[in-house]
Amino acid sequence: MAIVREKGAMRQWSRSQRQCGQRIALVPTMGFLHQGHLSLVAEARLRADKVVVSIYVNPGQFAPGEDLDVYPRDFDSDVEKLKPLGVDIIFNPHDLYVRESPEKNRESGHETWIRVENLERPLCGGSRPLFFRGVATVVSKLLNIVEPDVVVFGKKDYQQWRVLARMVRDLDFGVEVIGCPLVREADGLAMSSRNVRLTATERKNALAIFHSLKRAEELVRSGETDSSVLIEQAVTAISNAGGKVDYASIVDQETLKSVDKITKPSVFAITAWFGSVRLLDNVELSNN
Repeated sequence: MAIVREKGAMRQWSRSQRQCGQRIALVPTMGFLHQGHLSLVAEARLRADKVVVSIYVNPGQFAPGEDLDVYPRDFDSDVEKLKPLGVDIIFNPHDLYVRESPEKNRESGHETWIRVENLERPLCGGSRPLFFRGVATVVSKLLNIVEPDVVVFGKKDYQQWRVLARMVRDLDFGVEVIGCPLVREADGLAMSSRNVRLTATERKNALAIFHSLKRAEELVRSGETDSSVLIEQAVTAISNAGGKVDYASIVDQETLKSVDKITKPSVFAITAWFGSVRLLDNVELSNN
């Protein structure tokens, strides 16, 4: 397993592998890896001859005042976790942008952004209007540099997965997009690099998100189709546990448009704050 930090070296390696007929998979991450990330690596390993894992905390997806400076990082630990998984390259770039932070020195720095106009607006786009342009732009750069045959994302960030799949389709990137199931802790909390920042009490209370989603599944199985009923019980449960709900929405799986009745495959997506930590979770719903 090699560590590559320069764009040119990464591109050269990928092209040499492709010339030899090797199929390449990319797993983009921001590091501080957990079992959810490692499950994506395992899926990538099944789908390609060579696996590249990128580790890069992307400043372009953080607005001023968000948690860029406190986002957890432990590169050495990430390397140790990846060693036994058959990863060929860790791409840890230091030169992805003209300037390290695209939010500074705008006149001489990075000024080209990708927007996926409709899919980025709901859900996280409501409170983080700059987020998806940063995600789409950095992933497009990674795809252009690594030139993979397959790129693997997790569905915990369901909207992000849909946004990036649409970007790949609309811009004709020659890459297959794979979405992998959300991975949970033993007690049900969705795995996230940010979980480490929760206090013990916040960690316990945050389970209200998972429990409210499970309750929604139960209600749908028993015949409930009214989205407002499911949303109300979730918001109440999370608020009673001390959480501050950013959004709780039931949307069409493809378009991410809100649905009043669950008559086709939908997603119940919730984002809530516990203390200073913003947590995401979702569950796919169907009345079949």
